[in-house]
Amino acid sequence: DKVLTELIEPYELRAAKLREFLEDVKPSLHYDIVPLADPYGPSVTDPDLQCLVVSEETRRGGEAVNKKRLENGLPELALYEILLMKDPDHSQNEEEKISSSSLRQRLLGTLLRPPRQDPALPSRPYVIGLTGGTGSGKTSIAKLLGHLGAFLIDADKLGHAVYVPGGPAYKQVVAAFGAEILNEDGTINRKVLGAKVFGNHEQLKSLTDIVWPEMARMVKEQIGEADAQG
Repeated sequence: DKVLTELIEPYELRAAKLREFLEDVKPSLHYDIVPLADPYGPSVTDPDLQCLVVSEETRRGGEAVNKKRLENGLPELALYEILLMKDPDHSQNEEEKISSSSLRQRLLGTLLRPPRQDPALPSRPYVIGLTGGTGSGKTSIAKLLGHLGAFLIDADKLGHAVYVPGGPAYKQVVAAFGAEILNEDGTINRKVLGAKVFGNHEQLKSLTDIVWPEMARMVKEQIGEADAQG
C-alpha cells in the first residue's frame, strides 16, 4: 500500500545510499544492512539485538516486535524513541515529516525509462497516451495539457462515436449481435450490448475486433489533424 510503488528505487540502490549515509555519520561502526521480507525481519529472531530505534508513529510496531520476541523466548528490546524531522518545504498533499512518499510524489512526470527509439515513428506530432482507472485524474491532467497547447483526443468519446447510427462500426455491431441491442430510435443500447459481452470472453473479443480497429483509425485521423494544426 505504499504511495507510487512503481517509483521506489531498487533495493541494491537504497541499501547503498543507506550505507553511505551511516558511514558518513559514524564510519567506525559496523553496519549490517538486511532486506526485510516481512514486517519484522531479524528483530524477532536475532538474540544479539538489544535496542530498537522507533519514532512516535512506529512505537506500536516496536511493541509488537517485543511481543513476538517474548513468544520466541527472547528478551525484550529497549525501545529508543526519536523525533521525526519536519519537512519545511512539504506541499499541501505531502506528509509533514521528511518522507520517501513525498519524494516519490515529486518524481511524478519523470521518465521511468528512456523513450523507445523507433525509426518508423515520426518525430512529430509527439503522442502521449494518458491512462488510468476511474477517478484517477485523467480529465484534470488532460485539461492541464490542453491549456499548455496539447491537442486532446478523448478515446471515450471516440468509443461512443463508433456506435452511433451511421458510425463506422454501427452496421457490423448490429449484424454481429442482433437487432435486440437496438433502442426504438435505432441507436445501440450499450447496457444491453454490455450484458451480452461482459463475462463472455468470445463475445467480448468479437466486439473489440470490430470496434477497436475503427477507434484506432479515428485516432490516427485526429493525430493527422493535430499535425496539420501544428
